[in-house]
Amino acid sequence: MLSRPELIQRHRVADRTVPLVRVNFIASIDGASTHDGLSGALNNADDKLVFDTLRMLTDVILVGAGTVRAEGYGGVRLSPADAAWRVEHGIPPQPPIAIVSGRLDLDPGHPVFTEAVVRPLVVTHAKAPVGARKALSRVADVLVCGEDAVDPVAMVLALAVRGYPQILCEGGPSLFGALLEADCVDEVCLSVSPVLEGGSADRISRGHAQATQPMILWHVFTAGDMVFLRYVRRHRAEPAAQ
Repeated sequence: MLSRPELIQRHRVADRTVPLVRVNFIASIDGASTHDGLSGALNNADDKLVFDTLRMLTDVILVGAGTVRAEGYGGVRLSPADAAWRVEHGIPPQPPIAIVSGRLDLDPGHPVFTEAVVRPLVVTHAKAPVGARKALSRVADVLVCGEDAVDPVAMVLALAVRGYPQILCEGGPSLFGALLEADCVDEVCLSVSPVLEGGSADRISRGHAQATQPMILWHVFTAGDMVFLRYVRRHRAEPAAQ
C-alpha cells in the first residue's frame, strides 16, 4: 500500500505561487483511457489514494463538461483529514471545481453545482449562449476566456489571477488535447493500470493538431502491478519540493 506522506513529498511543488498545470490520467497498458467508457473502471485503491493526494495539493480542479457528465461528478468534497491538512499548510480547506464548456450545455441542477461545498467556476467563451450563461451564473462564477472558443492560455491566467495558480486537470481527452496544443501542460501524472483493453477506447489526449512536448520522467513508483509516473516539462528544473 502506498504511503500518504511519501505521495505528498513526491508531488508537492516548491513554489505554489508559480502557475502550474498538472494533468492526471489513468490508462491501460495498451493506452486505453477508459473501460466501458469510464476511466474509474481502470483504477484501484492505490490509484484512488494518488488521485485524492493530487486533489489535496491543488488550488482548483479543472475538468471538461463531457467528463462531468460521463463520470458522474458530484460536489467535490475532500475528506475532513485532507481539508485539515490543507488548512495546516495555509491552503483553503476545499478546492473549487472549474468546468470547461464552450456550448454551456450544463444543467444548473446537476449535482456538481447543487452539492458543491465551494462555489464552482464555469469557463467558457464570449460567443457562448447568453441564456445558458445567465442560468449558470446563479450556481457558479462564469469566466469568459476567449472570443469564439475557450482559450487555454487565458483560462490559466484567469484562474491564477483569482488565486488558483495550482491547477489539476482531470480530463477529459479533449481538454487535455486543447491544453497541450496551447503549450499549457507543465506536468502529467499517469497511472498505468495492469490490464489490456483493446477495442476503440480514447487515448488520454485528443486534439486537432500534433503538439510535441518533450518531458522529463521525474519519478516512477509501483504499488502491486500498478505503475505511477510523473513527467515534468524540461524548462522546470526544480518542479518539486524534494
